[in-house]
Amino acid sequence: MIASYRHDCTDRIESDPINHPAHYCDGGIEVIDYIKAKLTKDEFVGYLKGTVFKYLSRAGKKNSASEDYKKAKWFLDYLANLQ
Repeated sequence: MIASYRHDCTDRIESDPINHPAHYCDGGIEVIDYIKAKLTKDEFVGYLKGTVFKYLSRAGKKNSASEDYKKAKWFLDYLANLQ
């Protein structure tokens, strides 16, 4: 489970390809935080669901299946904690 869903880009030392990819933090704000700020709650829930489907459907086609399943789980955990 993820301890916090607010992401601080200022203290990022290492990239974590599942929880905090460094390239998602350009500009001082993590992409998911920006998306959440710009969408309504219903829109954001739809975004999270779509992202879970994306990672499940592409599992093993771009990266390792294990990494895709972990990413899908990350977004599903985020969704579960948002409700």
